[in-house]
Amino acid sequence: MGYATDAAAELAAFALSGRLFAAELRAGTVRELPAAGPVIDPRPSPDGRHVAYVSGGALRVTGADGVGDRVLAAPEPDERETVTYGLAEHVAAESMARYRGFWWSPDSDRLLVARVDDAPVRRWWIADPSHPEREPARIAYPAAGTDNADVRLFVLALDGSRTEVVWDRSRFPYLARVHWSADGAPLLLVQSRDQRGQLYLAVNPENGATRMVHAEEDADWLELFGGVPCWSPSGKLVRIVDEGGARVLAWGERPLTGAQLHVRAVLDVTEEDILLSASAGQAAADPETGEVHVYRVNELGVERLSKEPGVHSAVRAGGLTVLVSAALHRPGSRVQVLRDGKRVATVASCAERPGLTPRVTLTEGGTRRIPCAVLLPTEYKAADGPLPVLLDPYGGPHGQRVLHAHNAFLTSQWFADQGFAVIVADGRGTPGRSPAWEKSIRNDLTLTLDDQVHALHALAETHPLDLGRVAIRGWSYGGYLAGMAALRRPDVFHAAVVGAPVTDLRMYDTHYEERYLGDPTKTPETYRHNSLVGDEGLLGAVEPHRPMLVIHGLADDNVVVAHSLRLSSALLAEGRPHEVLPLSGVTHMMSDERIAENLLLFQLDFLKRSLGL
Repeated sequence: MGYATDAAAELAAFALSGRLFAAELRAGTVRELPAAGPVIDPRPSPDGRHVAYVSGGALRVTGADGVGDRVLAAPEPDERETVTYGLAEHVAAESMARYRGFWWSPDSDRLLVARVDDAPVRRWWIADPSHPEREPARIAYPAAGTDNADVRLFVLALDGSRTEVVWDRSRFPYLARVHWSADGAPLLLVQSRDQRGQLYLAVNPENGATRMVHAEEDADWLELFGGVPCWSPSGKLVRIVDEGGARVLAWGERPLTGAQLHVRAVLDVTEEDILLSASAGQAAADPETGEVHVYRVNELGVERLSKEPGVHSAVRAGGLTVLVSAALHRPGSRVQVLRDGKRVATVASCAERPGLTPRVTLTEGGTRRIPCAVLLPTEYKAADGPLPVLLDPYGGPHGQRVLHAHNAFLTSQWFADQGFAVIVADGRGTPGRSPAWEKSIRNDLTLTLDDQVHALHALAETHPLDLGRVAIRGWSYGGYLAGMAALRRPDVFHAAVVGAPVTDLRMYDTHYEERYLGDPTKTPETYRHNSLVGDEGLLGAVEPHRPMLVIHGLADDNVVVAHSLRLSSALLAEGRPHEVLPLSGVTHMMSDERIAENLLLFQLDFLKRSLGL
């Protein structure tokens, strides 16, 4: 459940079962507000007097006292099937990490509101075969090379007046970021379709006109980051940029960090400094494998706030910083309250302790210095000899798995305790190291498989790995990677658990796939090289055939089950035995604990059978 607060954190609003609730945080009271449900994404105005929310594709506003609920913007009668106000479109939510569709003005008198029309988007149908009496759900899915939704932006006043924000939407169709604070005009980040160009635009809310504040170009693609762009209190643009081979923080035109840090997100901006999260950069003396730290940055230099090795993040307001820290040696996260950098309180955690303690070694694998985690059975002794190997990667963009955090390895340790040496490797394309590391996979995702093999063989020189019994399991991009491993490198891998894989890359969304592989109508051979299946069947598969367990949720509307069905059909056409496990009613991520537990047991049984254990 998510929530949002006013500027003073006095009022919080949240939706529960489609109903609208407000919590008065100082008083500790909660009450339901009358609203037209079902309610989506309620957000109080900065002054705490109003709550805006989305229902039925319309943006609505009600008083924080529950009086005056009304529509600010709604689709016309002939638009109701395709138009929404105040919601993020598919590619924004799935691939841009922009989950919002409206933003309050700092004066609480107006809002910036996205209008999304997905009429141009191709329609797909998601059926539930376990309930044949139900009609399939019709969804708008912008597959690579096809049309996106039409996204426009309006300034809406509480009196109902509206002004459209104007920019060159034909050249820069992606509305990637929106920021509106008291430090400057509303700020937009818009991207070209190929994501190699983007503009930072300041908006005049009176007439909707925009002026360019900054422009950027990149030969590969321009990455998006949390917390930026924004204004500093002095009116300078704060952004994260790839410059000189490093990912740095820019304040106006001046970089405030260098190659010692790899900046990941901006957490807070004040007159005195900028709070950010970063990992070790290419010029750092210590690679700090798996660590993410919190830093204070200003013109005078850089100061690390998080001291112990681990994965840290923070929020800051009113002179206090709340530092959230995970570490390898303890479960969960520790939450500390800091004033002037010194701890003044620790927030108690009532979370139940997990029943596992990972036996993990963080290291770097091979000449490419691939960040790796190696997990052995809890009771393993050197005299036990080499172990069958299970690679357990995500291995792709935006999915770092090697983290200096206890809970990140609980599932991997469970598999290790079943008798495996488990390897988690973050090869090229994964975040947290350098721009070149991430962007080296442009046009060639198969490099991510090469790095899994490279790490495996390097670690075998120093760890008890039986290279005659090697399996791989993964989900989503990890599932794609596992499928590619079994099909293209059977000399290395002897079994694969292929979970919710993208197998025909033309069938995943525009913003994601085109970022790495271009437009499939213009680069069809690039898509063929990287896909597991195509119109003619399997692509790039070699002998011998290895056992594969393909798992997919039938209700998946992100990676649709057609990917696994086409893979299974192609395998069958070539006489390659395999197993398919359809999950009725399951979307892309597992939510039912019973299914999740039994699914792990099912995978374990498959791996043991396939490796002859």
